[in-house]
Amino acid sequence: MVLVGEHGRVAYRAAFGWKSLEPAPAPLDAAAIFDLASVTKVVATTTAVMQLVEAGRLGLDRPVADYWPAFAANGKAAITVRQLLTHTSGLPPDLDLVADWSGGPAALDRAAAERPTRAPGAAFVYSDINFIVLGELVRRISGEPLDVYAQHHIFQPLGMADTGFLPDETRRARIAPTEREDGQLRWGQVQDPTAYRMGGVAGHAGLFSTADDLARFARMLLQGGSLDGVQILKPETVALMTRAETLPGGVRRALGWDVASPYSAGMNLAFGPAGYGHTGYTGCSLWIDPASQAFLIVLTSRLHPDGRGDVKPLRRDLAMLVGDAVRPAPPTLQAVAAVSHPQGR
Repeated sequence: MVLVGEHGRVAYRAAFGWKSLEPAPAPLDAAAIFDLASVTKVVATTTAVMQLVEAGRLGLDRPVADYWPAFAANGKAAITVRQLLTHTSGLPPDLDLVADWSGGPAALDRAAAERPTRAPGAAFVYSDINFIVLGELVRRISGEPLDVYAQHHIFQPLGMADTGFLPDETRRARIAPTEREDGQLRWGQVQDPTAYRMGGVAGHAGLFSTADDLARFARMLLQGGSLDGVQILKPETVALMTRAETLPGGVRRALGWDVASPYSAGMNLAFGPAGYGHTGYTGCSLWIDPASQAFLIVLTSRLHPDGRGDVKPLRRDLAMLVGDAVRPAPPTLQAVAAVSHPQGR
């Protein structure tokens, strides 16, 4: 599924191929719902966190332990909210999945007991644990679990009717299944193993959505945090959240968002330096370019049915095509001459 937006409108939308091959072949259509994987991190968790920052209820440079005292264990007392958002906390990439545990509380106990592998701020290490912790901060500060908070404060206000965690059975026929796990097809249940163990709601993965809903979200960001008269974030909050910084190792990230990193999959090369976005393990991506007022949504279920699909070349090629199409044309010689030698001067 490919959707391109430009200047507040959908410029192109098309579905290609198959929604599923198992248990029976079904063609893809524009209403399909996809497991967004790590795109959850920015659409749900980062947005929720920045709303709480904007409201003065959460401080970017405050230690996480100020809000969750148990998190200070094992050398984590100095880790800040900002370091979680930029993946510079020093925490490892994921919780231990060899150990026998299940449920959200068990995952949070393990996150609180984690020991950093690097000093906070010393290195960029992409970590799902960072966003598991951020999801818990949303719950602790707002009093609502992340899925409930996001529904009330992000998805419903934006009219994202098909976006949420734990999709109900009425949407099953529209959902693109992913791969088989333990012989069972993941179909309407999150593919990410850690989020699955947590019950389907986590700060790093678990969100399901459509291209049209994500287009509404992208338009909101390009319009300074508002859409159809509803304000989700202030313009200055959007600017703060999407402003790139160079992290250790030369990686460029914003708050939650990717700009230029090993996870950009070439998307950053297709658009201008102000562009930002995120990719997901299931084959989904969202990239937004304020300079051209354009965005690109690519939704695939690359893992279906055998877990071996690779969407990176396709995603990169689509980004280059769209980037070339929306990038402002260089000025003509006549235009340069007119600016250099205006009449009457």
